[in-house]
Amino acid sequence: MKDTELTERNEKTGAVLVVGGGIAGMQASLDLADSGFKVYLAEKSPFIGGKMTQLDKTFPTNDCATCILTPRMVDVAENKNIELLVYSEVEEIKGYGGNFDVKIRRKATYVDWSKCTGCEECVGKCPARIYDEFNEGLSRTKAIGLPFPQAVPKKVTIKREFCHFFLKGKCRVCEKVCQLGAINFDDQDQIIERKVGAIVLAPGYEVYDAHHSPEFGFGRHPNVVTSLQLERLLSAAGPTGGHVQRPSDSQKPKRIAFLQCVGSRDQDHGYCSSVCCMYATKEAILAKEHDPDVDVDIYIMDMRAFGKGYDDYYNRAVEEYGIRYIRCRPSAIKEIPQSKNLLIKYQEGREGLRTEEYDLVVLSVGLGPCSSSLSLSQKLDLQLNEYGFYQSDPFQPLLSDKPGVYVCGAFTEPKDIPESVIQASGCAALAAGLLAEARGSLVLEKIYPPEKDVSAEEPRIGVFVCHCGSNIAGVVDVNQVAEYARSLPGVAYVETDLFTCAQDTVLEMREKIKEHNLNRIVVSACSPLTHAPLFQEAMQEAGLNPYLFEMANIRNQCSWVHAREPEKATEKAKELVRMSVARAAHLEPLTKFPMPLNHDALVVGGGISGMTASLALADQEFEVYLVEREGRLGGIANRLHYVFGNQDPGELVTSLAKKVEEHPRIHLYLNTELKKFSGFVGNFRSTLSRRTDDGGGEEIEVEHGAIIVATGGQEYLGPDYGYSRDVRILTQLELEEKIASNGSVLQGIKDVVMIQCVGSRSKERPYCSRICCGEAVKNALRLKEINPEARIFVLYKDIRTYGFMEEYYTGAREKGIIFVRYDDEHLPEVIVAGGRFGPKSGSNEHQRETEKQAAPHTQDMAFSVGQPEPTGHSTAATMQGRGETSASEQYWDSLTVRFYEPILDEMLELHPDLLVLSTGVVPSEGYEELSRLLKAPITQDGFFLEAHVKLRPVDVAFEGIFLCGLSHYPKYIHESIAQAQAAAGRAATILSKKFLEVGGAIAEVDPEKCVACLTCVRVCPYYVPIINVEGVAQIDPAACQGCGICTAECPVRAISLRHYLDEQIIPKVESLLAGVV
Repeated sequence: MKDTELTERNEKTGAVLVVGGGIAGMQASLDLADSGFKVYLAEKSPFIGGKMTQLDKTFPTNDCATCILTPRMVDVAENKNIELLVYSEVEEIKGYGGNFDVKIRRKATYVDWSKCTGCEECVGKCPARIYDEFNEGLSRTKAIGLPFPQAVPKKVTIKREFCHFFLKGKCRVCEKVCQLGAINFDDQDQIIERKVGAIVLAPGYEVYDAHHSPEFGFGRHPNVVTSLQLERLLSAAGPTGGHVQRPSDSQKPKRIAFLQCVGSRDQDHGYCSSVCCMYATKEAILAKEHDPDVDVDIYIMDMRAFGKGYDDYYNRAVEEYGIRYIRCRPSAIKEIPQSKNLLIKYQEGREGLRTEEYDLVVLSVGLGPCSSSLSLSQKLDLQLNEYGFYQSDPFQPLLSDKPGVYVCGAFTEPKDIPESVIQASGCAALAAGLLAEARGSLVLEKIYPPEKDVSAEEPRIGVFVCHCGSNIAGVVDVNQVAEYARSLPGVAYVETDLFTCAQDTVLEMREKIKEHNLNRIVVSACSPLTHAPLFQEAMQEAGLNPYLFEMANIRNQCSWVHAREPEKATEKAKELVRMSVARAAHLEPLTKFPMPLNHDALVVGGGISGMTASLALADQEFEVYLVEREGRLGGIANRLHYVFGNQDPGELVTSLAKKVEEHPRIHLYLNTELKKFSGFVGNFRSTLSRRTDDGGGEEIEVEHGAIIVATGGQEYLGPDYGYSRDVRILTQLELEEKIASNGSVLQGIKDVVMIQCVGSRSKERPYCSRICCGEAVKNALRLKEINPEARIFVLYKDIRTYGFMEEYYTGAREKGIIFVRYDDEHLPEVIVAGGRFGPKSGSNEHQRETEKQAAPHTQDMAFSVGQPEPTGHSTAATMQGRGETSASEQYWDSLTVRFYEPILDEMLELHPDLLVLSTGVVPSEGYEELSRLLKAPITQDGFFLEAHVKLRPVDVAFEGIFLCGLSHYPKYIHESIAQAQAAAGRAATILSKKFLEVGGAIAEVDPEKCVACLTCVRVCPYYVPIINVEGVAQIDPAACQGCGICTAECPVRAISLRHYLDEQIIPKVESLLAGVV
């Protein structure tokens, strides 16, 4: 059902209910709140953060999950326009899109949270020791307490089912020790009623219960653990402080095995959980980093590293860490009673049965629907699929069947963090489009206290030293560092914290600033890149200028890189703190000023992504300039004809194009390219060059506050495997066009070979193009529909049909489609037109000089049945050549495909009627020039680089620029649609503001020193400096990004960078060298 099909129009409510407080729910909430809407965030557990809070690191960057997640959790909790409703579940929903009445049941916590400070005095006295859910049963906890130290909100909860008082009628120890009287055994569930205009469903997922696979011995064999349990063992804040130990005897394992697809890709779970291959690889790498001597084997069927940067990560695991991938699915695990070691019997290829012995076995458990998904769906009359997920329309992936209700994250299908974040931002955009007229009607503006003038005061520096669980404290003697900090000049207060970024510590920091009259803050913890804004916000709320802040990175720059030298690491940490204190003493307050902004948007690219993003913004009442360099909309989707489920992308393109052309807020420019680009977030200026019908051109100037890059991608067309030499060699896209245009001519085709990873996963292009496996399965099934007797062989490295596409892969095998694996040491070979051909960029020596003589490749191909059979093999179908080329003897030489069959351990030879190449996706033409124009970085593969692979997957580091579709990375249509809507949602967080704050740490020119040498003009990556009418350099404070390059390069030192002045940097350097020089 379309979201526009709403009932009677009344005044809409400018509030949104978000169900689920995991990473998706938090992202949707923040985007909506930042776009001018009130948000009610309902989470069934007593804390927000979801499953990500249990992770140790995240792939492919190995960022600390807690470190990147905690600031976001605090942002949600501190946002005045987000009302947290934790330990709550939706009870009832009535109404329609624009006006819902919801009832939410807040479960009794038996603690008055208005009084509780999270001190945990009660925890130490509680006699009830229970299974620790957060640590997956690897430790014990109490019936009262916090699930983990950084929990948000930091309020304790009593678990009634384990509490001695509720079970036995006596105890009440917690009540006695709580000095604030926060314990309330008479607490009752509460029904909370709210009015909202839209609902976003992001309830998350549950991991598969490995007890349901008894053949693996989980729960019987102590040294069989799940992947989530291993995350807790690896975590510095876990039950073993980050030391991987066998549960049976607490010893370090010498050999670890991972068993993949437990609870996925089986008869009961016909889907792929999409994340298991990568998280197993991550855990294996981390285990090797903890103990380089441990041996790690991963038992897999296919390695599904289909995300951006994932294949590189997988290759590192093999090449740098020596992790072994064994292609077999073991059926059972046996235990050796005496040692508690584990035996796995397996067979790989033609090798005989082998038995391996391991100290620890990890079950890579799949993802299932959240326990609340069924009740949610029943309350909203939504239909779940057979597995319990809400399987949305691929052309409307974020819409539910109920108008005004949006779906995202693992509620719809198992998926990784970036996809969940993308979908959450997309839901925010759609909800904002529905409620655009009510934007700003219910929100509150944050008001800070008056800023304290400290210019005349001597430095009173507060130093906060973080343990970061054992990330820091496991190496660095934190107490010794804190004691040393107390001896430094200007230090007035020092404290140590388990997690300085935790909500309660941030709140306490505000109080300590007031209590000790602190006028500068040094936090000794992790990276300022991720955490500085959090602490600067706390300073502002305490009345201190946020630029009176310095951070000593004693984690990334110390404990992590010197993990095996604790004494030296401690000394280095002291030096880092000393340097930060020295600089902090010379910091000065800086101010920002409001800058009006343009509320329009520019979208570059008129494919499905560009049109979707434009409509998502225009529906929010923003003016949009949509630029497409071709003469029609649709991009590469104009060549697509069907997807899994048989929807027609052509109909989607037609529908979107019609909406775009008719929307009053979208200004469409066909045959147009972006030629010039300047400005800064909120105030960009672009020059568009449009080709006119008379063959001339015109330039159009547009001003806009944000830009979305949706320039698409294109099919790789190289000489691999003899492509362009024979009409029988096609790409998947060409085959799809022929099937759609006149599939009946293929009825006589008997033998088809498909070769995967053509132009991808090679030395030249090491990335996975993500869509090729699905395209091959899709087209193979279509060929089987046309001719059920056809023999189809798919030669592959790994079949990456993730999510629900796995069902189609299973169906293909059931229909007799044969899949044969090859690797880089046994690449297929094609013999045709007198030559032998392999992949252009592979190591196959069969590539010959004949590639240089490749015949022109045109796309006008005609098929006919009943022609004379070509020599060399038998077939009932022949094909006439492309263009003017007829079925000459040149083309009807035998087409031969030779490949190694690993099960038979033999080279096989086929003579197919068709050879179909699954060619990869490459960036669209002009991507390098566009990157240079926008100052937006690209990867080595030519795709635009996001600001953070997990948490900012559509943002560019240069604020105000957003990405979507194939310009970001290869992806399917439904993924491009979601990302386009996400880009619109992220852009709206800027465009919806009344003004932007600019200034702060920016460069300034001393006109008395400037000699107009143009050095700053040449070196600035953002093209900000100019030479003004007075003949000296001028830097627009609103446009300056504060990178400091011009400051460093100016030969006469006429440019200074505020917040990084010589008098601030030199004391820091002198402090480092104290006692050395």
